[in-house]
This record gives sequence, structure tokens and C-alpha cells, in this order.
Amino acid sequence: MYSKPFYTHEDDRIIMKKKDKTEIGNWLKYLEFTAREIEYLIRLESRIPGSDVLSRELHDIRRENTLQMAALYRYENSMVNALECDDMQCDAFYLNNHEKNRSSCMEHLKKYGNLKLRVFSRLLNNRGGYAQ
Repeated sequence: MYSKPFYTHEDDRIIMKKKDKTEIGNWLKYLEFTAREIEYLIRLESRIPGSDVLSRELHDIRRENTLQMAALYRYENSMVNALECDDMQCDAFYLNNHEKNRSSCMEHLKKYGNLKLRVFSRLLNNRGGYAQ
């Protein structure tokens, strides 16, 4: 995990920005790992005859993962501007933007996790539900 120390002499706003930057770094690490995992799942799934729907969904989730990563890299780069805030409205904008990115990333990872379980279930030839 990515982390930076916090110091008692730092302003609360600086600490919050560090926390947000650390969190973004962690999200990106999860998405980078997910990208590698999706490639393995695509290769595994291609060995299953008649799994066109899963194949399409895996390719779709790979694209979504790439887009999610790009959005987070752009957001991470924009964090420099958050340090320039000098009023509550500006801080609120970046706080809302952070929460929007968190929600989007978590929703994507949840969707990916559900698809991964379906692929594993299919690989184990248990079409009716999750493998036990």
C-alpha cells in the first residue's frame, strides 16, 4: 500500500490532501492489479466453448477498467490545484469530486468482482450459480 507520514505541525487541509492522494494511489494499485487479472480471465474464458456473453462482458470490463484508471490519473494530477483552494466552496468542490471518484471506483470494482465470480463458476462448470 502507498502511504505518507502525517506530521503534527501540518495544517489539517494538508493532511486531508495527503490522505486523499494516498487513497487515489491505492485505488490505482487495485485497478492496475485488476487489469492484469482481467487479462488472465480473458485467456481462461477463451477456453470455454459457448461463452460469448462472458467474453463480451470481460472485454467491456477491461475497457471500463482502462477508462477508470485514466479518470483517476487525471484526477490525481488535478489534486495539485486543490492545494490552491482558499475558501470553503473550492474545498467542497474537491471533496465532492473525491467522493464521486471513490464511488465510481468502488462500483467498478464491485461489478468486476461479480463478473469474476461468474467466470470462475463457468470455469468450474457450475452454470446455475456460484461454485461451492
